[in-house]
Amino acid sequence: MEVAIRKMGNSQGVLIPKPILAQVGLEGSADLQVRDGVIEIRPLHRNPREGWAEDARRLAQEGGDALVWPELANADDADLVW
Repeated sequence: MEVAIRKMGNSQGVLIPKPILAQVGLEGSADLQVRDGVIEIRPLHRNPREGWAEDARRLAQEGGDALVWPELANADDADLVW
């Protein structure tokens, strides 16, 4: 789809048709990046840790939360004050 780049104050912008925004789930804010000469606009995920607690519980139940390097345990951890 060809679009016009329009002057908007001191910047420039592109009007994105509402059906296209709905198709990709963009509302309100978005993540805008430039990669390899291409402008990317993606939905902004405001809660990046969503689901982490459930995944941690599942891993613990399945035994998948064991220490990766048990021989490198932090013996002084009990002395740390947080």
